[in-house]
Amino acid sequence: MRTRTRRRNREAFGEHSYWQSYSDMMAALLLIFVLIIAITLAIYKQKTLDLEQSQNSLGVARQELEAAKKDLEDARADLEEYRAAIEQSNKELEDSLAELQQAYANAALTQDELNKAYLEIENARNELTTTRQELENIVGIRTDIIGALQSAFNNSTMSVDAQTGSITFSSDVLFPYGSAALSAASQSTLKEIIPMYLDVLLQDSFRDYIAEIIIEGHTDTDGSYEMNMELSHGRAYSVAKFCMDPRNGLAEDKIEQLRGLLTVNGRSYSNPIYEKDAAGNATQDIDMAASRRVEIKFRLKEDEMIEKIAEVLRQ
Repeated sequence: MRTRTRRRNREAFGEHSYWQSYSDMMAALLLIFVLIIAITLAIYKQKTLDLEQSQNSLGVARQELEAAKKDLEDARADLEEYRAAIEQSNKELEDSLAELQQAYANAALTQDELNKAYLEIENARNELTTTRQELENIVGIRTDIIGALQSAFNNSTMSVDAQTGSITFSSDVLFPYGSAALSAASQSTLKEIIPMYLDVLLQDSFRDYIAEIIIEGHTDTDGSYEMNMELSHGRAYSVAKFCMDPRNGLAEDKIEQLRGLLTVNGRSYSNPIYEKDAAGNATQDIDMAASRRVEIKFRLKEDEMIEKIAEVLRQ
């Protein structure tokens, strides 16, 4: 009897220990599960925060990009018509690329053919990016040169044309009336202005963009066209000759560079300047004194750049 009682006690105790161990194990598993959920939620929250920060950064970058684009559009005023043609060509190229991608997606291509197609698309996109960059360079370089000229002449009595970057000398200041010989009084002014202007155009950052530096003479309408043509060309040549003399302030290396860029033109009275009324509007009366002038200006290698862009677009 005692043996049976002891056996029952041992069985009851063993059954109790089994269920206690099982409940402890389940509690531990539940705790682990809760920890996993907590860690997962923490990671999710951190990832969400990182994503929001990335989106905010992207939004700021997009705003900066839009501001840069607006500044570029403001500088493209003198190339607006050509820019429209470029944009149309770019759109046609993008449409062609989209059609090419769709065609490849619909076709049963092998993996090698598909890789080749993606490579062609990427090359086309790279060419498009290069073309846009070259156009931006064309638009921006004139603005940069004019800005540099205006800074150089900031404390000078000579003003730089904000649209063309040219400077203008009154012939009455440089020459006796009806003469193409520089007056002695004018040479000190030229020694100050000429090197300042040409040093900007011939500096390393701009020189490769300059196609031509032009010295252009103009006269009033007194006398015949032929006589004024000779006079205007003679005056422009006198200024050019002055520029090429190393005693007048321009360094020898700059003079050598100038030899490959300088052009001298005489315009007679073909481009007179007209007087303005009180409202600032041009009248029909020619301003004789203002018409007698010598202009120095520059031409960029825009034609060459535009042709290069056109070649890229034709490929």
